[in-house]
Amino acid sequence: MSREFSKIKESLAAWSEIRQLLRGGEQGQLVPVVIPKDRRGFAWMTLVFLALYFALMAVFTGELLAVLAAIAVLLIALISVWRRAIIEIEEGTTGVRSRWGAITGVLPPGRHYLWLPWDKVDAVVDTSTEIPYSAPISACPTAENVPLKSIEFFLKFRIVDPVAFVRTIGAGNFDLVLSSAVQDAIRQRSRRVNTERAYDLRGSDVGDMQEALNRQLGRYGVRVTGANIPDVQLPDQYQQHLATREKVAKELSAYEREWELTRKRRIDTLLMEIERSKKTRDARVVEVKAAHNTARKDVARMLEEQETEAQRVRWEIEARGRAELTAAENEAKALRRLADSYRDNRAVLQYELARRRLDVGAKLAENAPQPLVVRTASGQGDSALSTLLLAQLLPRIAGNGPANPPVGQ
Repeated sequence: MSREFSKIKESLAAWSEIRQLLRGGEQGQLVPVVIPKDRRGFAWMTLVFLALYFALMAVFTGELLAVLAAIAVLLIALISVWRRAIIEIEEGTTGVRSRWGAITGVLPPGRHYLWLPWDKVDAVVDTSTEIPYSAPISACPTAENVPLKSIEFFLKFRIVDPVAFVRTIGAGNFDLVLSSAVQDAIRQRSRRVNTERAYDLRGSDVGDMQEALNRQLGRYGVRVTGANIPDVQLPDQYQQHLATREKVAKELSAYEREWELTRKRRIDTLLMEIERSKKTRDARVVEVKAAHNTARKDVARMLEEQETEAQRVRWEIEARGRAELTAAENEAKALRRLADSYRDNRAVLQYELARRRLDVGAKLAENAPQPLVVRTASGQGDSALSTLLLAQLLPRIAGNGPANPPVGQ
């Protein structure tokens, strides 16, 4: 890292050295403005006077050689004037034209002719190159008033108005103004930052600083095109403190990584267990489904067997019913035939019925009971003693047949 401010200066050089100075600088210093040496003078007047002398000699002497010499010297003088009037402005630069010391305008890139000796180019300004400028600022205090070891500020600027730049400030004075403006901007920025966050300045957004510098340098015909803070260095003691903190942070980060690996390993183990459980569950589900299918097959087979058995029983019942129906039909037919035969033998049956009636009547007449009359002496109703005796005798009479009835008193 550069430990010195970039230096901006203007140089006095011949036209042949302008390009080298604008592109490469001089002894490590930036040269955006070159004052060209005026190569024109009044030497051509000597040639004009010499040509006039030869012309007068030719007039008085009438010699042809003097006339030729005058013409040759005059041509040499004209060629010298023409060569010295040529001004070539390189591409990317702008020439500042002046007359009798007053700036009258600019010369764009290309070839120009300045015939009059009092017209000349005061300066050649680089207006296309973005000129880099490095400014390492030391002892910048932070918000806690801790001086930082150094803050390196880098910017690029371009001269957009060469007349304003040359007329107003010049390269040497611009170097002082730019360094002061950069230091002020950096110190203001560091004042708003805590020491522990000073490293955040590296690569931070410095757009506000760039705008502030443009406002300050705009009147000089300069525009800042880019800026950043590439490096910040803290005090040695604070760096050791930060080193300790970084060490602790690294150890904490290592522990966190280790814990993250452990946690990830546990998570992977749990995921493997979950996958294994899922596979076991799927296998059991397959087994359950297989058992369910087997049970369904067994139930279907059993239902089929039961249905077959029921069909067999139904067929047996139907066969038995058909057999019984056939038997009943046969019996009915037999009964019809018997009825027919009874109807045909009705007279025989009536005779048989009459005979049986006679037999039954004879049996009933033989076993018919005989009346028994019990008379009492008083003739005023039955007494209790007579009723009791009658109740004992009646069963005997009914069981032994007719007997001599007791004599009523």
